[in-house]
Amino acid sequence: MYTMPMMELRNVSDFFKGKTILVTGATGFLAKVFVEKILRVQPDIKKLYLLVRASDPYLATQRLHNEIFKKDLFRVVQDKWGADFGSFICNKVVAVAGDVSRDMFGLIDVKLSQEMLDDINIIVHSAASTNLDERFDVAMGTNTMGAFNVLNFAKSCRKIEIILHVSTAYVCGPGEGLVAEEPIHMGQTLNNSPRLLDINLEKHLIKEKLSELHAQNANEETITKTMKEFGMIRANLHGWQDTYSFTKAMGEMIMGNMKDNLHLIVTRPTMIVGTHSEPFPGWIEEVRTIDFLIAAYCKGTLTSFVGHSEIVLDTIPVDMVGSKLERISDLYKPYFLFQGIFDDKNAEKLRIATKGVPGMNKEFNFDPKAINWKDYMMNIHFPGLVKYSIRSKM
Repeated sequence: MYTMPMMELRNVSDFFKGKTILVTGATGFLAKVFVEKILRVQPDIKKLYLLVRASDPYLATQRLHNEIFKKDLFRVVQDKWGADFGSFICNKVVAVAGDVSRDMFGLIDVKLSQEMLDDINIIVHSAASTNLDERFDVAMGTNTMGAFNVLNFAKSCRKIEIILHVSTAYVCGPGEGLVAEEPIHMGQTLNNSPRLLDINLEKHLIKEKLSELHAQNANEETITKTMKEFGMIRANLHGWQDTYSFTKAMGEMIMGNMKDNLHLIVTRPTMIVGTHSEPFPGWIEEVRTIDFLIAAYCKGTLTSFVGHSEIVLDTIPVDMVGSKLERISDLYKPYFLFQGIFDDKNAEKLRIATKGVPGMNKEFNFDPKAINWKDYMMNIHFPGLVKYSIRSKM
């Protein structure tokens, strides 16, 4: 995590009191956990705008109820409010139909847009395409141009205080040793190429490749396959291991270079796994990151996979941050054999600075050293994975 600049330290719950917050990618794994946390520990927020992909407000509201508030994750908040849970959500939460890949999120409700621009204090940008080999055009639209559109929207917000941009630790690319926690500069590459990375050129190449495919009357399957391969080629050319980390890195470049006077925090979690303790241990959604291989091993379809006995597998429980098996193994190999050690001095400074702040250790603990990892994996994560993901798919 790095900050630009560090916000004044205070009780976190108090900071969010009376604030209006926009969360992008609201139906995503990490965003759900953030939303639950806010509603549970600080119900006195003014408003929570949740941006979801939908063609109209009705469908956006349906997605929120079906994909967020009906989840077992919210049972603690539901128990707290009882019969009033529905009215509490209606009073605090607004479903926003939009898409971060479009200018001003493609909002068509003028009144709602104006209310958001007038009232929003905090933006949590969590929307992302997390498939490692996503189509290059899709990943660029969400991970790179999404950051650009969020930044432009924030600049139009009259009361904006801070933007929290959720990135990934793997924007650093493959490597060994201590990985410095530093901003990625515009045009920076990871392979010491004398030629700077040009985001506009990458956008042009995407447009050119799609035009070429359409001219050939390529079917959707061919277009998808070609654009996935093209993304990996462009990522590797500049030193990144996959399309996901490449497009997230470009998103960081845009955020850092174009933020002007906005207060920006970029957080770079590693591989996110199930909850450690809040709102209860073991909750996870779907099979994700390392769990593709764990699930395959549990089902007996994968008997072993490549690893290194002396390398730390860098994961983090979500409550502390929201094809073929051969293909999956190959895709995730850079993460399982990653030999870098992430520098977390900024997070450590924050942990030290918040010692003694009321409620921090109990409600906002984010120190992974406090976790008994063997106990967490064996008694919390694995059972949670089986209960919430593997068993539901069988």
